[in-house]
Amino acid sequence: MYNLMVVDYDVATDRIFGALADVTRRDILTRTARAPESVSGLARHYAMSFAAVQKHVAVLERATLVTKERRGREQLVRADRETLHRAAELLQAYEQLWEQRVDAIADILSEEGTPS
Repeated sequence: MYNLMVVDYDVATDRIFGALADVTRRDILTRTARAPESVSGLARHYAMSFAAVQKHVAVLERATLVTKERRGREQLVRADRETLHRAAELLQAYEQLWEQRVDAIADILSEEGTPS
């Protein structure tokens, strides 16, 4: 009766949203979306060890949310806008799915209120 879309996901999507589940990683992503920053520069912003920040960056990198580029002795971390765009598209697909469901419920309710 109603064509409700199905949202497609995969392992890469799980990695993206798993990485985004942590507040520190979201903050790192925000900072590196503004401008590339070295891992040591990122570490200065947090009350944790350099190694802990490196691990957060590694999770973001596995999820393809950031890339690292060596510049001399430093590694610059940069947000990957394409992956952020993919995540936004998935969230938009979920929003459309729920809008369709709300519309379907509204249609059912309006049919029930109409006398036969």
